[in-house]
Amino acid sequence: MPLQPKPEAASLSPPSDQQLGGMRPLWLVVLASIWIATVCNVALWRELSRLPDLSGGQVAVISVALVLVITLATTALLSLLAWHWTLKPAITIFLLSAAFGAYFMMAYGVVIDKTMMVNTLQTDVRETRDLLNWRLLATVLVLAVLPLVLLWRQKVRRAGAARQLLGNFATLAGTSVLLVLVVFLFFQSIASVMRNYTHVRYLINPLNSFYALSAIAAKPFQRDESVVLPLGEDAKLGASYTAQNKPPLLLLVLGETARSGNFSLNGYGRPTNPLLAKENVASQRNAWSCGTSTAASVPCMFSNFGREAYDARPANYEGLLDVLQRAGLAVLWIDNQSGCKGVCDRVPNVNTVQLKVPGLCDSGECFDEVMLHGLDERIAALPAERRAKGVVVVMHQMGGHGPAYFKRSPQAFKKFLPECTDNALQSCSREGLLNAYDNSIVYTDQLLASSIQWLKAQEAHSAPALLYLADHGESLGENNLYLHGMPYGIAPDVQKRVPWITWLSPGFEQRGKLTTACLKQQLDAPVSHDNYFHSVLGLMNVQTAVYKPALDIYAHCAKP
Repeated sequence: MPLQPKPEAASLSPPSDQQLGGMRPLWLVVLASIWIATVCNVALWRELSRLPDLSGGQVAVISVALVLVITLATTALLSLLAWHWTLKPAITIFLLSAAFGAYFMMAYGVVIDKTMMVNTLQTDVRETRDLLNWRLLATVLVLAVLPLVLLWRQKVRRAGAARQLLGNFATLAGTSVLLVLVVFLFFQSIASVMRNYTHVRYLINPLNSFYALSAIAAKPFQRDESVVLPLGEDAKLGASYTAQNKPPLLLLVLGETARSGNFSLNGYGRPTNPLLAKENVASQRNAWSCGTSTAASVPCMFSNFGREAYDARPANYEGLLDVLQRAGLAVLWIDNQSGCKGVCDRVPNVNTVQLKVPGLCDSGECFDEVMLHGLDERIAALPAERRAKGVVVVMHQMGGHGPAYFKRSPQAFKKFLPECTDNALQSCSREGLLNAYDNSIVYTDQLLASSIQWLKAQEAHSAPALLYLADHGESLGENNLYLHGMPYGIAPDVQKRVPWITWLSPGFEQRGKLTTACLKQQLDAPVSHDNYFHSVLGLMNVQTAVYKPALDIYAHCAKP
């Protein structure tokens, strides 16, 4: 019987890379980088074409330069992850980030920096729901999903670990050298645009998102976020509390997304404040915010640092509410928003998210008046010995939070029609968009007027007052810009000018020795969130070394 031939030795060896087939990782990286640099940066190309000082030829040169820069930078980053098990997931993250970034920058004219990224990370379910629409889904489908289908169907050629490491290193080194060369060749053109139009650098997609995330991730190395140092340990109540008959009751209404210029109290042509106009209130017409987002403004305004020093503070410190509580007052935070950003963590606080009040919570979220619902009982639950000294309540509004402005006002307060009911604001008419937003201001007027009526009902046993101040403003399509959150230095004034309204009962005026008539004499004086911490301490006559009378906007009206 003839012997069977032995199998060829080659048939027992592992197949070569060429036999396995598939695309080399480098080509997948390069193709993905080109797609991201060109198609996914449509917001950047649109903005470059709008810059007033650039000719068509200059725009073309700068666009080519930036395409090369973005392609090379993206390739360099992806080369670090160009391993068999990480390549496709890494490209997926890049494409999805670029697609979502492209949509929001195109649709709302926003840019993506650290502040905007913090807003994104702190967005709750309600806010996320307001942003969803078919345009967003279509954009993500075209820019990310379709390329990802091709990516995940593509077979990737495998290589040994040593060979892959060498290839990744060569790609990183090569793209880095080319990147330096491109920047050197086009430095004057790129630097001129980035210097004269700062916002353009925040449109480079998705590198803007990754840079913002890295800046946020680096914060714990710059400042220990887990430690909160005490503030105002010497805080005590002043002379007005000696043998007082009626303790003070201060209601701090923290507004959301309110433009000072859209308040008729400040000269707006539309009657957005018909109820407050009947009350004896003082409305500051020249008030400025600490930031252009809730995440930036709220912690800043409740601190003693002020805007310029807040980000550079050496450590985290307690804030205004801690000082008020340390002085012996009863403090309560009521939230109808996405949280207090840490400022209420050490005082009693409640959130309305679980409330089911008929007429106020029928659409998955509650209108702001729900914060007055059961307020007497909430205050009564605070420690009696503190209530006897005085009470400070903070109500954090949903206010005019966009883009679904039409959801922020009940039907009875839709004074201006027709109203935009689309969260894709660029598709709304200017009239419809303004109507929807102004209706949210009309409802804020209702909330504040109702709060004043509630405070008046407390006058039998307390000396009440109200201070309303918004966290930031809003863009409503001016210069094709919507929403808020622009970097402070380049943000338009409508995102930074905010309403500041004060109402004082006769009893509060008497104990504080100040009058609303006096406050009305300086309504055009410039004030800001920097004044808030000290002004509240002054109103409540809390004495501490961290209180600065020069920053208390009420101090000049207080009689000695």
